[in-house]
Amino acid sequence: MIIELDESNFDEEIKHGLRLVEFYATWCIYCKKQRIELENFADSDMWIGIVDGDESPSIIKRWGIESYPSFVLFKDGKKTAQFSGFHKKEQLLNKLMQIINK
Repeated sequence: MIIELDESNFDEEIKHGLRLVEFYATWCIYCKKQRIELENFADSDMWIGIVDGDESPSIIKRWGIESYPSFVLFKDGKKTAQFSGFHKKEQLLNKLMQIINK
């Protein structure tokens, strides 16, 4: 499941459970490629939020996002990990498993 996030729903959506949020920009070529990879999760139970950095600059600033695409993993509203760059589906799953199993 992929959820679009902005200032109006960000805090509410990330406050419960494990939440992966991708921060992107519409002009970013790697973000466009990343979106194709994320679409592979659309029918799964995995929760993924997406934030357009140009549309929600206060969220970008708040979480210290400096490049696109960037990912932040939240657990019950608290940041547990942050990483950036393009990731194929398998790479993203491996990265998440490494973080979760620490």
